[in-house]
Amino acid sequence: MFPCRPTAVRAKALLMCAALWLSASAAFAAPEIRPLPVAPDIYYVQGIPALGSKENQNFISNAGFVITRDSVVMIDALGSPAVAERMVAEIRKLTPKPISHVILTHYHADHIYGLQVFKALGAQIVAHTRGKTYLTSDTARLRLEASRQELAPWIDERTRLVPADVWIDGRTELTIGGTRFVIQPAGPAHTPEDLAIFLPQQKVLFTGDIVFRNRTPYVGSADSRHWITSLDALLALDARTIVPGHGPASDDPAQDLRQTRDYLVFLRGAMQKAATEMTPFDEAYAATDWSRFEAWPLFKVANRMNAYNTYLLLEQEAR
Repeated sequence: MFPCRPTAVRAKALLMCAALWLSASAAFAAPEIRPLPVAPDIYYVQGIPALGSKENQNFISNAGFVITRDSVVMIDALGSPAVAERMVAEIRKLTPKPISHVILTHYHADHIYGLQVFKALGAQIVAHTRGKTYLTSDTARLRLEASRQELAPWIDERTRLVPADVWIDGRTELTIGGTRFVIQPAGPAHTPEDLAIFLPQQKVLFTGDIVFRNRTPYVGSADSRHWITSLDALLALDARTIVPGHGPASDDPAQDLRQTRDYLVFLRGAMQKAATEMTPFDEAYAATDWSRFEAWPLFKVANRMNAYNTYLLLEQEAR
């Protein structure tokens, strides 16, 4: 998860990082999937604040759904076919309407490995065109191979990467069953293909992993400079509720958008001088006071890797 162009070396490094995250998982019983309302006919399920594991079926990210006049629109597809099937069962308790669309916020594994379930039900998949690069990359292939080992039986040889049916490359508005969806590109940030989905009538904003609430963000090979800019743009929206990619929904969007923003700003500030002056990373990391964030879930697993990748990114920016 190094901030440079895809190479075989980078792909191997990404695989090693993914394996580290997976092997560090705590044991959890199969978590409950319970739709939580955020507005009339708008729900989300909250992934657990842990790493993907066999025990939690890779249910570690949020997904949402909107019941329109004619159909159901999903926002993201969850981290395994098994979890996606359980999601469909929960939707069926609320409505018999067909699931017509899945709008992807980005192509990270914990948000997409359930896609094939919704595709089999006839859903049309919508994503940013930059996701094509990930789908054909060594990173995606190696990650799926590792997941088939680490997350079996929930991820197995039948689990596949599913491309979008509709690729968008700019701000797009869809009206589905009388409900208006404003799809706003937000990348490159957490990923190159980030999308935020805003429902202006209900003032609900689905941010994907542009926002992590009450846990340490996963920075990886992110463009943290543009990520901060994207958060500033989302702050300008008239959202009453945000549903992040991880963590509980928020009725105080400004505060919780700033939580992720403040972490990224601190991370860049902590590594900026060291990267510019070529101070060794280990020395710079040890000299940084991380106490402000140490209580966040997954801090011990994620923060050092976030800092290292930011250090490399800032080295590149300084050239």
